[in-house]
Amino acid sequence: MNKTKRTEIFERFRRQNPEPKTELNYTTPFELLVAVILSAQATDKSVNKATDKLYPIANTPEQIYALGVDGLKEYIKTIGLFNSKAVNVIKTCHMLITEHQSKVPESRDALEKLPGVGRKTANVVLNTAFRQPAMAVDTHIFRVSNRTGIAPGKNVLEVENRLMRLIPGEFIMDAHHWLILHGRYTCVARRPKCGACIIEDLCEFKKKTSDD
Repeated sequence: MNKTKRTEIFERFRRQNPEPKTELNYTTPFELLVAVILSAQATDKSVNKATDKLYPIANTPEQIYALGVDGLKEYIKTIGLFNSKAVNVIKTCHMLITEHQSKVPESRDALEKLPGVGRKTANVVLNTAFRQPAMAVDTHIFRVSNRTGIAPGKNVLEVENRLMRLIPGEFIMDAHHWLILHGRYTCVARRPKCGACIIEDLCEFKKKTSDD
């Protein structure tokens, strides 16, 4: 895919959704960090249901740490892998309190040292909470990047690096949200809704569906 076509794709995304947002509910960087940890292999909707009950009770490292693992589990037990996630969140809270003055660090290295935080989670926090240029490649973004031809790659890191290199700078801050929403609602896994796609004429996918 050439630069002109790629630029037009993101121009259309921006016209359709000028200020894209994450679908996770949060009001602080810490709330976002916890929500993203909880969202691994779970839907944003299921995470929001849990955090909508948790955050009015506990939404700081100290408050959640005070709940303990068992106390936290009561709030997140409807989310997949809640046992291990509860352990990681409590450990992360302890590290934030003891090593970061209860603040979420703004560097990738520091974020990735927190339990339950990998590269993808760190990228979400850096981009969404701190407005740093970062690309969190999940299954949706990996699929869209390869299927459309925007930034094909054999693995997540390859796609991430290509997206960061190939997306025009004016779009880089919001590209993560545009791509994930496009993959979640239009360029879906089993049968993409090509007939309802705003970039269908620019997409290089060879097996387009004929209806929406």
